[in-house]
Amino acid sequence: MTTSNESRLTTKIGTLTLDNPFLTASGTYGSGAEYADTGLADLSDWGGIVAKSVTLEARKGNPPPRVAETPSGMLNAIGLQNEGAAHFIEHLLPPLRARTKRVIINIAGRFEEDYIEVAKMFGDQSIDAVELNISCPNVKEGGIAFGVDALCAGRLTEAVRKALSSHIPLWVKLSPNVTDMVPIAQACESAGAEALTIANTYIGMRIDIENRRPLLANTTGGLSGPAIFPMTLRWVWQVYGKVRIPIIACGGVHSVGEVLQYLMAGACAVQIGTWNFIEPSIISRLPNELDQWLSTHNESVESLIAAARRG
Repeated sequence: MTTSNESRLTTKIGTLTLDNPFLTASGTYGSGAEYADTGLADLSDWGGIVAKSVTLEARKGNPPPRVAETPSGMLNAIGLQNEGAAHFIEHLLPPLRARTKRVIINIAGRFEEDYIEVAKMFGDQSIDAVELNISCPNVKEGGIAFGVDALCAGRLTEAVRKALSSHIPLWVKLSPNVTDMVPIAQACESAGAEALTIANTYIGMRIDIENRRPLLANTTGGLSGPAIFPMTLRWVWQVYGKVRIPIIACGGVHSVGEVLQYLMAGACAVQIGTWNFIEPSIISRLPNELDQWLSTHNESVESLIAAARRG
């Protein structure tokens, strides 16, 4: 069987079709325009852009220092800094929409009412999906507080699904900082989620040994990068089969090897985050490398989904 380049890389997340399985991870690519303006990346090369988290009101985020390098990764405690939903809709969404094929808006909040209001604001905008952030570990209210309990996660998902326009798919970004992700994933599915993003960052910290103080002003931060890949791969493997909705894998992707493993474990797409800081032009090479592998092995993205489970 022979397939074209386009059909080999095409993937579906529920009702949404992507030209390739590569998405940005929220919080690592700004609104997209920041990268496009540098000339380092063509936003249309991505399957879709997941924008930085948007909240109802503008947020200053956490005080610095907010980022610390770690072996094979980084810690961040940005704290959802953004200019608010109204500013995003007026100033950032139009250029993003004009430059990329698929736009996914990640929304966050302190309280359930915040999430609902933001969902309503984006309901009549030209976007392709909303990603519900119930897993940010770097804020004292909202964020992860909603994502570590199945009842809370399900209730919030249901409320946002009702508030969001029916034609806009709702994805839920889950936290890995739990004992068992499966019941939380199932609760989100039952409440109306069309897909799950697995997963956000892992809580960690570092100490400045000269000053004898935590290196981050927030004390703890979210660990990301290649170091977390094996743990997130395990979560994708564990959740797949326990839900019927698609899984988007997020954590440690920097080569075709991680992409293939995530697909074979059950994901239908991947998000790239930390590696964008190291190699801002990564999207100019990974789709081509993946296509070459698929062509050599006479496979497609869709044929590889859950392939390791069928052996």
